[in-house]
Amino acid sequence: MTILVVGAGIIGCAVAHELASRGARVHIFDPRDPGLGATGASAGILAPRIEGHSAELLKLGVCSHALYDQFISRVSRDSGAPVEYQRNGTLQIAMTGDEGRALAALAEQLADAGVQHTLMDGEEARRLEPQLSERAQAALLVPEHGYVAARVLTGALARAASNRGATFMKTAAERIIATEAAARVDTAAGAFDGDAVIIASGSWSARFADPEVSPAPVKPIRGQLLVLQQPARAVSRIAWGARCYLVPWNDGSMLVGATVEDVGFDETATASGVSALLAAAIDLMPALEDARFVDVRVGLRPATRDELPAIGRSSTMPRVVYATGHYRNGVLLAPLTAQVVADLVLDDRARTELTLTSP
Repeated sequence: MTILVVGAGIIGCAVAHELASRGARVHIFDPRDPGLGATGASAGILAPRIEGHSAELLKLGVCSHALYDQFISRVSRDSGAPVEYQRNGTLQIAMTGDEGRALAALAEQLADAGVQHTLMDGEEARRLEPQLSERAQAALLVPEHGYVAARVLTGALARAASNRGATFMKTAAERIIATEAAARVDTAAGAFDGDAVIIASGSWSARFADPEVSPAPVKPIRGQLLVLQQPARAVSRIAWGARCYLVPWNDGSMLVGATVEDVGFDETATASGVSALLAAAIDLMPALEDARFVDVRVGLRPATRDELPAIGRSSTMPRVVYATGHYRNGVLLAPLTAQVVADLVLDDRARTELTLTSP
């Protein structure tokens, strides 16, 4: 079976690797190198207990999170490349009484769900992470959470897929034609025929939707992410505040994210975005005032109306499957999405998760 994948972000690359691993012939189309869209500006946080803003999203996130150890092991093996990945925990920080009460409520929910956690006061939090602000009043530790280097992971997925026989075409898909009998992707480099098309082009997925369907299935939400550098790792856990999060890497890098901006397809880094993130980061961890500013990354995250991903068959285009709309959770949901899509396309098996993600 020949599968055509439109989009080489983390979702497209994860789907391509899974399909190729199961014996499919896979072609991936993207005008950019793998992982240079929204994925390139992702902090790679794996925290379903924080990002699960609805029962449905929490269920998907927890399920995908449980797949991650095996996912990383397979990708590293098939690509021959190590991927920075840690279950180092998240420490949510409350700077006000209201934020502290919200953390206490979340701690009760975690207790009801049987999730390991520790609710602590500000002094206890600073003993755990000495560089935290003196203004911190409370903190909630969830040890099962962690992060992965999203750009590195996406590159490894692309190599792993290639090693399994997938081909990457650095060209944009211009049109998708799908009938009951076959599917085709038209590009500037020519037309490619296959048995199915996977639309995994993030914020650009709407251009391939049926024009009769309204509103568009996804819209871009700009996120700016900062990269700072310190001589050594400043904290051992992900610090999550009300206005920003901090992700510490082994080499002393600190990722600071992220803005949420409804500005259309504008991928510009702005002074206001950078200054707001810097102020929030320094408020959470004052020592970051002396950190070296390395970079600002910008990505357009594909948001749906309900903030759930759109995964499943198109209702109007035969042989087309959507794998898009992951918004802030593309990295977290990549393993689950890849498995669900491969099961659907190769085995015609609709897993129960698809009831939550119908396009």
